[in-house]
Amino acid sequence: PSIHQSIKMSQALVCAKLAPQCSSRMTTRSNARARAVVCQAARSAPASTDAVDIQKRIVAGAAAAMIAATPLAASANEFDLLSSGTPDTYIVDDASVLNRTTRDSISSKLKDLEVKTGYRVEVATVRKLEFESDAFAFGDKLVNKWFKGDDKKGIFLVVTSAKDGALTGGQKFMGAIGDDLIDSVVGENVSIFTEEEKYNEAVTSSVTRIAAKLTGQEVPEGPKREEKVRKRTYRTRAETASKKDATSTIVLTLLFISVVVPMLQYFGYTNADD
Repeated sequence: PSIHQSIKMSQALVCAKLAPQCSSRMTTRSNARARAVVCQAARSAPASTDAVDIQKRIVAGAAAAMIAATPLAASANEFDLLSSGTPDTYIVDDASVLNRTTRDSISSKLKDLEVKTGYRVEVATVRKLEFESDAFAFGDKLVNKWFKGDDKKGIFLVVTSAKDGALTGGQKFMGAIGDDLIDSVVGENVSIFTEEEKYNEAVTSSVTRIAAKLTGQEVPEGPKREEKVRKRTYRTRAETASKKDATSTIVLTLLFISVVVPMLQYFGYTNADD
C-alpha cells in the first residue's frame, strides 16, 4: 500500500486501540486532547518517511495522548466545574464516583421534583478544592455562575477527598430547605457515608431527604454513626486483687487438707491399735 493508505490504516488501528480505554471517566476535554495529539503526530510525519516509521509516530503520539488525558479525570478540581457552562442535566459527576444506577435514579427523581415544585437541584461531585477550601463558599460560586438570579435553584456538592459537602442555592431554595436539614445532610449523610467511601449512598440518601422536604413530605432521618465499643483485654486492679484473694484461699485450703487429713488418719490408726 501507499504511504497515505498506511497512514489511514494506522490511524484506524490507533482509534481501535484507544476506544476500549476511553471509559466514561474521561471527560470530553480529555478525548479532544487525545485526538489532537494523534492528529498532530500524523501531520508531523514527512511524505518521504517510511510507512512503518509513520505508524510508530502515530502510536507514540497516541500513547502520549493517553498519558496527558488521564490526569484531567484523576485530578478533577473546582476549575473543571467553574469552566463549564450551566448544566443541561441534573448531575455533574466530575469526580467520577457515581455509578449508572445512581445517576439514572437521581436524575429521574430531580426531574420529577422540578416539574412538580419548580425547585431544581443540581448534584455536583469534585475530588478536591485547591483554592477554595470551604465547600459552601465554592457552592455559592457555582450557584452564581450557573443559576444567577434564580431563587428556586440550588446545588448539592460533594468533595470526595475532604469527605465534605455543601447544600446551597437561591433565597427561596434555602428558605424551603431550612438550616436544620442543611446541617443534617452535610453533617450526617455526607460525613458518615463519605468516610466509608460510600459516595452513591451519600448522594442518594441526601437527594431523597431534600426532595421530601421540598415536596412537603415527611423527611427521612439521617444515618447514625455507629459507636464502636472497645472491649477491655486486661484486668483492673480490683479484679486482680479479687482473683489473688480467691487463689490464696484455695491454696491455703488445699494445704490445710494435705497436712491435717493425714494427721487425723494417723491418730485414728494409733488409737485403734490401743
